[in-house]
Amino acid sequence: MNYYENFVLIEPSLPDEEIDQVSNKIQEQIKKEGGEIIREDRWGRRKLAYELNKRTQGYYILYTFKAPPEIVKKMETFYKVFDPVFKFMIIKLRKKEIEALQEQLKGTTTEKEA
Repeated sequence: MNYYENFVLIEPSLPDEEIDQVSNKIQEQIKKEGGEIIREDRWGRRKLAYELNKRTQGYYILYTFKAPPEIVKKMETFYKVFDPVFKFMIIKLRKKEIEALQEQLKGTTTEKEA
């Protein structure tokens, strides 16, 4: 299994409840394809660096997950037909990035235990 980061821009005009539903649907899709979500970081509504599809803002979410390699093609197909998502990027993490992620996760669990 490979580790991936999946960056998603969601339509900012959606209410928070619908953004939660969109996030749940993305997570379900990852799990359905055999993936395991490690972390979800919601960055919220932010101004875009430049206009995309006549939008100047977006709701940012970053997923970190591990999954088999076939998931990339399936997730790209899913995002192309999933209207609330207007931009996405899936990046395969390299060995050093995976090690840094594991160290970061260990630090997070140690802080929670303290």
